[in-house]
Amino acid sequence: MSKDERGAALAEPPAGAEGAPVRAGARGRDGGGARPAPEEHETHGPPRSVAREYFESLVVTAIMALFGMTFIVQAVKVPTGSMQNTILIGDHLLVNKFVFAPGPPAFFLPQREIRRGDIIVFKYPGIYPSEQFPPDRVGDVAPFETNYVKRVIGLPGDRVEVRGAEVLINGEPLAENRVAVAENVREDDQATSGDERGAPLTDERGVPLTGERAPVAPEGQHNVYWETDSLKATERVPGGQVFEVPAGHYFVMGDNRDNSEDSRFWGYVPRELVIGRAMFVYWSYDESAPRSGGAFGFVQDFFQNTRWGRTGTLVK
Repeated sequence: MSKDERGAALAEPPAGAEGAPVRAGARGRDGGGARPAPEEHETHGPPRSVAREYFESLVVTAIMALFGMTFIVQAVKVPTGSMQNTILIGDHLLVNKFVFAPGPPAFFLPQREIRRGDIIVFKYPGIYPSEQFPPDRVGDVAPFETNYVKRVIGLPGDRVEVRGAEVLINGEPLAENRVAVAENVREDDQATSGDERGAPLTDERGVPLTGERAPVAPEGQHNVYWETDSLKATERVPGGQVFEVPAGHYFVMGDNRDNSEDSRFWGYVPRELVIGRAMFVYWSYDESAPRSGGAFGFVQDFFQNTRWGRTGTLVK
């Protein structure tokens, strides 16, 4: 074969079965065959529809929300007045579950131990197993099911003494700002559409002690509310109840001291039942306000009875 013939053979690639050129690939050292060239417009499955993209976004959002509600935050509603006026009936709170996460706190994470004065959310523990707390001292509340909101007064190992309106921790008076209020409304007026039992505490003139009229506690203290007559009768009580807080437990009380079933009645809160620390109010609805009638009354009630000024209020 001449040089011209060899050059022509190299210049013209062999044809396929239908006459299309077949591109020759270089052989490897192992003698393997040539790799076919990839298609120029190769696709990876059918294109996703708009509905599928929305569905996938919703699934991811739901997973993230479930993760957040399981480990980081939880929303709770306050149905009773044991913490008024610090927290009002109808307040919806976000609870920080991460801050009291079990295990040793890491220096780079916002975790810490429970402190005196913290407002915590926990599962009602039921009667503490002690002769000091007989079962007939509280209402019929199912243990481990209902969420309670109270303020931490006694830490593990503390000796808590309640002398009327005065609280002593290990023999020292607890720094609290005692506020006298008119009374707790315990009966609902059936002639009105609202529920008066959900109204905030007022002074003797009937003015609600909330918002700009809320009493300002001195630095390092918190407000506690007593009915005027009750406060006068219990200010100077020589003796009182004594509670020895066990290890791994907490002594809690409501800020509305005349209307709170708390550790004075049913005992201590085990650490494992603490859900988290109350952070702030994300929505508040005044259940004591009058209700509107009609087909769209609930819409009008939402705008009229929402306490817009409490949105974003920090709980402390």
